[in-house]
Amino acid sequence: MYYVSTRDKSLHYSPAQAIAQGLSRDGGLFLPITTPKLPADALEKMVQMTYQQRAQYIMSMYLEDFTAEELGQYAEKAYGSDKFDVTEVAPLRKVDEDTYCLELWHGPTCAFKDMALQMLPHLLTASLKKNQEEKTVCILVATSGDTGKAALEGFRDVEKTKILVFYPKDGVSEIQQLQMSTQEGNNVGVSAVVGNFDDAQTGVKTLFSDPELREALAQRGFFLSSANSINWGRVLPQVVYYISAYCDLMAQNAVQAGDPINVCVPTGNFGNILAAFYAKEMGVPIQRLICASNSNNVLTDFIATGRYDRNRSFYTTVSPSMDILISSNLERLLFLLSEGNDQLVADYMNQLNETGSYLVSDSIREKVQKVFTGGYASETDTAATIATMQEKHNYLIDTHTAVAFQVLDQYRKKTGDLTKTVVASTASPFKFCDAVLGALNISEKASGTALLDQLEQVTGVKAPQPLATLKDKTVRFDAWTEKEQMQSVVTDFLK
Repeated sequence: MYYVSTRDKSLHYSPAQAIAQGLSRDGGLFLPITTPKLPADALEKMVQMTYQQRAQYIMSMYLEDFTAEELGQYAEKAYGSDKFDVTEVAPLRKVDEDTYCLELWHGPTCAFKDMALQMLPHLLTASLKKNQEEKTVCILVATSGDTGKAALEGFRDVEKTKILVFYPKDGVSEIQQLQMSTQEGNNVGVSAVVGNFDDAQTGVKTLFSDPELREALAQRGFFLSSANSINWGRVLPQVVYYISAYCDLMAQNAVQAGDPINVCVPTGNFGNILAAFYAKEMGVPIQRLICASNSNNVLTDFIATGRYDRNRSFYTTVSPSMDILISSNLERLLFLLSEGNDQLVADYMNQLNETGSYLVSDSIREKVQKVFTGGYASETDTAATIATMQEKHNYLIDTHTAVAFQVLDQYRKKTGDLTKTVVASTASPFKFCDAVLGALNISEKASGTALLDQLEQVTGVKAPQPLATLKDKTVRFDAWTEKEQMQSVVTDFLK
């Protein structure tokens, strides 16, 4: 199977080439030219497998230049007990008869990004060897909060790699910032950017497409790659946990093979819900994909109207990892739904860059609406949902997961659809202590890492060990830059 760019499918890349390069030089995103289908009995077979075995099985369908043995070794290293605090890796918790929560935050940084970013370093370093690449790769990352720490942790001291993370200044939670600023490792760098996540993400994309920078870095022995979800090596491991969740529903006798389910995902950059779409396309009987947004509801409007329009107010919310107005992975969906019309996708992306909006064809809009439902939650609704989940189900959730539960509730009230639904829970509530405590009507709050202790005392829930130990770490990175100066930060980092 070969890979193509969403903006030029005439050029073919091996899986290893696509993963190593990260982003196509025409600005497009790599994706497989076809989507493999699960064999008829695959779900039943995977019920008996461990998470690591499921990952090997599924990823081998996309990565033909990796052996099953290689992928098995990577899965064992990525999802072992020294990385994740539960043997299930991504456990499925029953909330009520119709609702299950897929907990994706049991890894080393307590966010769903670990599910991919513990695997990506293995895929990337192996890809470099397969491509006979002698230069050192510099991973550039723009983060809205969770990707940065997960990427830093995944690539920390990995041979032949350096990693530099940009995050929006004053646009992440206090705990998220502390996680990044205290990062250990000899090959890591962190810088805040004045602006929002879209500014940081646009800056990183611009650096990738700059031929002069590429040549200058090559002369120094470096090349750039990505750990954002623009890299296919990020999306693919996320496909695994949606297929695994269905297998776990079967194992719990909640569904029989073939029974339909819905999936509700809080998302900003569209990568997490795109992975669920791929699981559906592979053969998992997913009926509806419910796309949950916060007040930055550009995706909600797109699904309803077919017009993507980032020309709107940007809101800094209590769910900062979703404070995004440019949803990069939507580009992959457009390529798939337009049946590989790369010129059309390129035109849409040019319109977005030049005018801030584009309107898809009626055909694509109808295909989107056949699968996706959009909704959004206000700050008030998000807080109320955290309180309700704690009171009604004794279940403590974070702000992003609360957005998903709120949008699911809206959807069910509107449609009456009580199909069993898997809600993607994307982060530990202890990453957003301030907002969670506020939702639980705690007005006098501590600061810094003392917030962790306070949330423990209020709820009786123990903070994850990787967060609890933050209080003992030293801040290493406190620099910031204007968005126009991001290139200088990169060149200084790679001296």
